[in-house]
Amino acid sequence: MAEFWSDYGLPFALIVAQSVTLLVALLLIVAFLLYADRKVWAAVQMRRGPNVVGPWGLLQSFADLLKFVFKEPIIPAGANKGIFLLAPLVTAGLALSAWAVMPVDQGWAVADINVGILFIFAISSLQVYGVIMAGWASNSKYAFLAALRSAAQMVSYEVSIGFVIITVLLIAGTLNLSAIVEAQDNALGMFGWYWLPLLPTFVVFFISALAETNRPPFDLLEAESELVAGFMVEYSSTPYMLFMLGEYVAVVLMCGLGTVLFLGGWLPLFPVPPFTWIPGVLWFILKVCFLFFLIAMVKAIVPRYRYDQLMRLGWKVFLPLSLAMVVIVAAVLHLWHGT
Repeated sequence: MAEFWSDYGLPFALIVAQSVTLLVALLLIVAFLLYADRKVWAAVQMRRGPNVVGPWGLLQSFADLLKFVFKEPIIPAGANKGIFLLAPLVTAGLALSAWAVMPVDQGWAVADINVGILFIFAISSLQVYGVIMAGWASNSKYAFLAALRSAAQMVSYEVSIGFVIITVLLIAGTLNLSAIVEAQDNALGMFGWYWLPLLPTFVVFFISALAETNRPPFDLLEAESELVAGFMVEYSSTPYMLFMLGEYVAVVLMCGLGTVLFLGGWLPLFPVPPFTWIPGVLWFILKVCFLFFLIAMVKAIVPRYRYDQLMRLGWKVFLPLSLAMVVIVAAVLHLWHGT
């Protein structure tokens, strides 16, 4: 029994404890990032934003949670009830599970696997199934049209993100997320991270992440002026909340992935005191918040694209640009190592 506990029981209990800790921290951070998103949007439009529930409105996200939980869910009579209720669980579950391989500090990852980047890429690709399931199971033409839009949009920008990841992998020489961060550790600090030599690729990644997570100006699947509420038009109460949770967790995941690939992960801005006195996990959180702030600003100031503009940008601009960066980086690395 003692051998079984040391070989299987203790590692399993440790993984469960790490997973629960990560999920609780992630959900709390998402709650306050949602508050920050609304505050940034309000500030740009010279409004106050949430300011009633709790000090400065800090508890607004938790009040919204209680409101959604206690509302009665309404399921359309013609809907496929099983798939209708499964879709939001798939969306939220996949978004949360992708964080299992995300290193937030040196050695701080639930599963520090050697193919972590492929795991995240696969999980983010699967998230479209939750949207398609919701649109089809709702038995509504509005919802189904939005789901088809989402499928085409996410597939289009997955290609660009894939080439961006290949570009980073060529330089880092590894699929391990922690090793990618360690490859950016240098004496120049932030000026030696990958965002500077791969600046066009970083821009493509940032804009593609907006389209991948259906954030404005690429929120065509839930364009209120055209499709009411898109694929979520028939949803209410907790299932609707799970869709919104999955969307925001996916946004934070893309911010975390951008931090790891281009902004040095948990590394300090410069490898000298007092920057090195700050724990790595705080640097990671600050960089994620910086990218989220940029995404919030885009939502506030950029008008929504038309669908043809969205697809043209993905296939005629980002795809050739990202593919060209792969070829250029591969050629430079070949010549560099060849000499």
